[in-house]
Amino acid sequence: MRICLILEGSYPYTFGGVSSWMHNYIKAMPQHEFVLWVIGAKSADRGVFKYELPENVSEIHEVFLDEALTIKANKRDRFKLNDAEKETLKKFIDCEKPDWDILFDMFQNKNYNPASFLMSEDFLDVLTDLCREKYPYVAFADTFHTIRSMLLPVLHIIKSKVPEAEVYHTICTGYGGLLAALAHYVTGKHVILTEHGIYSREREEEIIRARWVTPAFKRHWIRFFYMLSDAIYKRATFITCLFGNAGKIQMELGAAPEKCKVIPNGIHYDKFCDIPLKEEDGYVDIAAVIRLAPIKDVKTLIYAFNELCGMRKNARLHILGGTDDEEYAKECYDLVKSLGLKDVLFVGQVNVIEYMRKIDFTILTSISEGQPLSVLESFAARRPAVTTDVGCCRQLIDGEEGDFFGTAGFCVPPMHREGLANAMDKLCQSRELREEMGEIGRMRVEKYFKHPDMIKRYAALYKGI
Repeated sequence: MRICLILEGSYPYTFGGVSSWMHNYIKAMPQHEFVLWVIGAKSADRGVFKYELPENVSEIHEVFLDEALTIKANKRDRFKLNDAEKETLKKFIDCEKPDWDILFDMFQNKNYNPASFLMSEDFLDVLTDLCREKYPYVAFADTFHTIRSMLLPVLHIIKSKVPEAEVYHTICTGYGGLLAALAHYVTGKHVILTEHGIYSREREEEIIRARWVTPAFKRHWIRFFYMLSDAIYKRATFITCLFGNAGKIQMELGAAPEKCKVIPNGIHYDKFCDIPLKEEDGYVDIAAVIRLAPIKDVKTLIYAFNELCGMRKNARLHILGGTDDEEYAKECYDLVKSLGLKDVLFVGQVNVIEYMRKIDFTILTSISEGQPLSVLESFAARRPAVTTDVGCCRQLIDGEEGDFFGTAGFCVPPMHREGLANAMDKLCQSRELREEMGEIGRMRVEKYFKHPDMIKRYAALYKGI
């Protein structure tokens, strides 16, 4: 089968959970041919891949959001929208579930120029009405530039040429989901959506904290991402998630229950289960297998470790992973220096299987997660974990209904420095407790989270289609 995988801001440009998952996923299905349709932020990244693509990847089609800024308006373009198009445009600008088929027709078949369209009389008339109704105290120029920056990348994306495939599988909603909806419109082929985290909820959390978004437009940006998610929820044949609560959220956001399926993550258990436990050397070594990114909340991790150092002097923190946010990474390095922490090691991108020999337990301090592979790998290696209570981390730590193995670590609220420090201290106190919890984690992964089982479930989806 020829399958088009649609990704946004991850594989093959960056390392990390989704990228690693995708790479292993493709390699595990050599019987299928894969076409990658990927969205990146900057065209400077064209062809700059962090992974050597597997042999069964036959094509890669790249779309870059910053290329939308290079589109020039044509002064000779004239637009005369019919009533249905005007109504769709109004809903589109207001982020109110537009008729995407009409928008796809305008930019695929009628070949509208996005830049010219956003300067057209019809667009400005609808935008003016929106300003009077919802933003009467905001300068028109501010509203115009905000709405334009919001919509231009979307119009750029929906002009894309759709690669040929038998099925289209998007690994997120957002812009990637919109490409999948476009593929469904153009080809009529089936579409599968897999969400590792709930994309629209994650964007909402980011926007609430974001400094680049003017407070007056935060609600509008949040509605924008929910609008994009709705587009693919309505068109997907199957919608998968990693755990039950995520499926409930998808249904709350408009996914039809009969389309929704839970397919848990899986890891290569056999690569981790025989890693020996670290020998006693007087230190307790803690690892965070993370990207240096705000969503991983590395700063709270550093502050929590600083509090731990006030309780004991024999702990070391190893931060494993690279970064795609150099500014945030520098802030983390500077924070460690300002706190005078000598036992924080920024290791960079390493072979986690080899490095796990040096580790007693792991920690994850994210403010948003799905079903983190790093926790499953830690469990498979008999290392317990401290996590924040996001995604399904609590279910991984304590087990879901019908899982009677026990507790494999500690789960605390996000951004709770004291709670994280206390949880780390408890695991530092007792090797016996670490071994007991680590064995519980190993048994849980062995039963529920093995990679071949996950691949069989996705292969069954393709076969069903």
